[in-house]
Amino acid sequence: MFALLKATVLGAFLAAIVSLFIGSSGATGGLLNVHQVMVADFQFFWSWPIFLIGAGLSFGIFLLMD
Repeated sequence: MFALLKATVLGAFLAAIVSLFIGSSGATGGLLNVHQVMVADFQFFWSWPIFLIGAGLSFGIFLLMD
């Protein structure tokens, strides 16, 4: 269960970094669906497909390490 928590954190970190590079150039990334999110006065780029893929890969690696 702790591996899933660690995997979601790493998936979110990966999604934020990759979406920042793709979204800041004005591209949407095609199937990656990078979009700009505004929360109050803070805006950032986010992609749910990148998050799910990154969290899944991280979870698999954490399970293999046990």
